[in-house]
Amino acid sequence: MTPFILCALISAVSALVSLGFSIAAQRTATGAARTMALYACARSLALFVASVVPFLSGSVGWLLAVAWSMIIVQALDAVVGMTVKDNVKTFGPAGTALLNLAAVIWLIQST
Repeated sequence: MTPFILCALISAVSALVSLGFSIAAQRTATGAARTMALYACARSLALFVASVVPFLSGSVGWLLAVAWSMIIVQALDAVVGMTVKDNVKTFGPAGTALLNLAAVIWLIQST
């Protein structure tokens, strides 16, 4: 698998998982929490759409922008997981961020 495809896949899956969690949150939340979940949903949908663009365009620059965005999102999600003291919500996003970072490094080295 090429570094471009691997990085694009990891970034897109990461964005899709984030979108899924935000959709689930907005379906179960009420009041102000639902409003916040809807905002998260809007941003997650935008990141997912952006993550599809590299597959259509082949743009390394676009892919790097999306990948770095998802690395930041997942790293911050890990911080949230640590804050709520949930190992799954800490190590899942942290692992995804590190995997995406490794893919970005491989992509940069290959270009």
